[in-house]
Amino acid sequence: MKTFVYIDHFNGEVQPASWEALGLAKSFGSAVALVFGPKAGDVAKTALEFGADEVLVADDASLKDYRAETYASTLSALASSQNPGLILFPTTARTREMAAMSAMDLNTGVLTDVSGLEANGDSFVATRPIYEGKLLEKTVCSGRPVMVTIRGRAFPKPNREASKSGSITKVEAKGEGKSSVEGYSASESAVNLGDAGIIVSGGRGVSNNPSLTPPAGMDEKQAEIWRAQQGFALVTELAQLLGGAVGASRAAVDGGYIPYSHQVGQTGKVVSPDLYIACGISGAIQHLVGMRNAKVIVAINKDADAPIFKAARYGVVGDLFQVVPALTEALKKKLGK
Repeated sequence: MKTFVYIDHFNGEVQPASWEALGLAKSFGSAVALVFGPKAGDVAKTALEFGADEVLVADDASLKDYRAETYASTLSALASSQNPGLILFPTTARTREMAAMSAMDLNTGVLTDVSGLEANGDSFVATRPIYEGKLLEKTVCSGRPVMVTIRGRAFPKPNREASKSGSITKVEAKGEGKSSVEGYSASESAVNLGDAGIIVSGGRGVSNNPSLTPPAGMDEKQAEIWRAQQGFALVTELAQLLGGAVGASRAAVDGGYIPYSHQVGQTGKVVSPDLYIACGISGAIQHLVGMRNAKVIVAINKDADAPIFKAARYGVVGDLFQVVPALTEALKKKLGK
């Protein structure tokens, strides 16, 4: 069976879950990668190295900036002409929009945020979280092609083989966009939370260090933020030591301690790291929704009754300002750093 895999990228920087989608596609048969937009040629070569049997490239000037109308129309035209049985996407804001619009064109449906997918005869059975991740449901799409967006880090990433080659075919962009892009800005982040294997997060508790004396002249709110920044410095040091990313609870973001791009939770990023260390986070349900799928959760909190401990495999009841530096030093010795 032929499967289309949409490779989501921004100026050549590929969302890693695209490669996971490519690996999943190969388990069902042949995989055709779709690469649209600028620097598509470089991405196409990488797609072959990750196992694509063929790559269809559309790099027309009309696709220079992402616009859902032109991207979705181009995909729909390719699907109509080549009749794939399955179309896979990584789950991102762009692909949710694009998949929905293409599904309307193709008179089919979309299964979103899928964490498991298996073939059952002519059907595909998808597993996806519901009720804020408390339950998993199995569902099918009766339309064709079946369109699926997969959750990041839910499927294995295929090995990259530099020697692999294959067919790269240029295709035309379709559709006429009604919108135009006047400009954009992107926030910089050392590590993408959605792709991170290790995340160390801080909550409101990072500001509760009474032993720190803020600089003179600060009002109460400024002093709170200053203390929180010192607390997040400890969180950041531990994250960097482990080669991970820095996360935060909504309370920390709302308090002005750290930018929104670090927020984990229902209104932030949903993550699935191998290791999640929560420092000074109580464990409100909105935060748990975003990190409950971590393989190992470690909680550090001085409140023994904090809800976070119910989700954690390992819990440390203690002051994070003592526990985190001690953990960092112990890991430095263990890792020889």
